[in-house]
Amino acid sequence: MMNRLDYLIEYLLKEDPRYSEMQIPEDLQGKRDLFRALRNVRWPKPVSEEFLRLQDEELRAQLQEKGVVELLNVPMQIWQGDITRLKVDAIVNAANSQMLGCFHPLHKCIDNAIHSAAGVQLREECYQMMLQQCHEEPTGQAKITKSYNLPCKYVIHTVGPIIPTGIPTPLQKEQLASCYRSIMQLADENHLESIAFCCISTGEFRFPNQLAAEIAVQTVKNYLTEHPDCSVKQVVFNVFKDVDKRIYEGTLTNESV
Repeated sequence: MMNRLDYLIEYLLKEDPRYSEMQIPEDLQGKRDLFRALRNVRWPKPVSEEFLRLQDEELRAQLQEKGVVELLNVPMQIWQGDITRLKVDAIVNAANSQMLGCFHPLHKCIDNAIHSAAGVQLREECYQMMLQQCHEEPTGQAKITKSYNLPCKYVIHTVGPIIPTGIPTPLQKEQLASCYRSIMQLADENHLESIAFCCISTGEFRFPNQLAAEIAVQTVKNYLTEHPDCSVKQVVFNVFKDVDKRIYEGTLTNESV
């Protein structure tokens, strides 16, 4: 394992002369953190087949240590934890308009977590997709990619509204609802049966958590009602913080009344 990580880190260090003098840590966690950080800051470009093989081995070993989670097959549920562990047809990534993942090393955002667990292939696929698009991704839309080393089959990326004041306008509320509609439509078009949503636009994007949950639940329920033949049969609202878990529990209870 150490030799594998040493090879991967040395490969990435040699790619960029700015890091040529960087020392490789001796401990396993230090090596893993550096390996992730170097991938976080790396601009998308081709890598060798040997790098991909060893990277995939390493990321799958890390996934095995974390454990893959298979949820009960119920129509709508809440799950608290690391979304990169979920074995569903698709997980949702709260992306930025560049759609290339988070470039801040070891950042705790979901964009960073998903790209780090998937591998460098995900950023490369997103890069090629954006080159063809020739413009940044508009707020409220969605794109689908492969998942690579994640246990899900696909990743659906969406750009939610940013709320600098913390008080969303009517347009921004509609943009958030559009994220959920676009994701459901894309999942339906690709015949996906299960999907795990993250808390889009909350956190650093500053959309109020309670209102964001209400929009998420209502929009998904409306889509399923309006599209009775929708392929999606299992919806998971993935939360990480205790406060979001309580909010979604209350929101789903209220919506069922």
